[in-house]
Amino acid sequence: MDTLVAYEFKDGVATITMDDGKANALSPAMQLELNSALDQARADKAVVVLTGRKGTFCAGFDLQTLMAGGLTAVKMLTGGFEIAERLLSFPKPVVIVSNGHALAMGVFLLACGDYVIGADGAYKIGANEVAIGLVMPRAAVEICRARLAPAHFNRAMMTSEIYRPADAVAAGFIDRVVPEADVLAEAHAYAARLAKLNMNAYLGTKTLVREPLHKALRAAIEQDHTLFRAMCKVPD
Repeated sequence: MDTLVAYEFKDGVATITMDDGKANALSPAMQLELNSALDQARADKAVVVLTGRKGTFCAGFDLQTLMAGGLTAVKMLTGGFEIAERLLSFPKPVVIVSNGHALAMGVFLLACGDYVIGADGAYKIGANEVAIGLVMPRAAVEICRARLAPAHFNRAMMTSEIYRPADAVAAGFIDRVVPEADVLAEAHAYAARLAKLNMNAYLGTKTLVREPLHKALRAAIEQDHTLFRAMCKVPD
């Protein structure tokens, strides 16, 4: 596909849709287009609805790029968490639509929404890093620590527990599950409600609420970057 991310602005709401025709891998190309869409949403002073293709929100990083290693892989890994950082600090509300599977980096992006609406269905929501032999990145730990219920935080991080959408509500990955056919309409209705908030009060409060997370996340991203370079065999 020529375009991996679609952007639509209407009534103060920017709908950003990731669709690579496959698993919506967070490849370097996907990240480039996603960052561009977030730049446009910021310029439009829009409330954001971030979604994926039908059946898949995002299944994580691009494995081909990761297996190739080198500096490109390092930039992809670090870039994914920098997008998460952007979502957490975005000056307008961010509604994320889990319209399918959300795994690994995909679920970490999901956890960065101000409100997350999930599509009901036989979808997998969770972080499978430990199950495939990877130590969880520090940045992922900090994002999930801030989002998940304490008991589920341990299970999701350390035992790679994978949730169905309804169970992901109790865990904290998702705020509300609705029928699949209604998920985008519900997200836009909620975004329209958020757009009526006093945005000065919203941003001031969001900054205070997330200040500890931002400090921990920035430090984690910097530490992870060093580890990613070693993992991808990039010399200092």
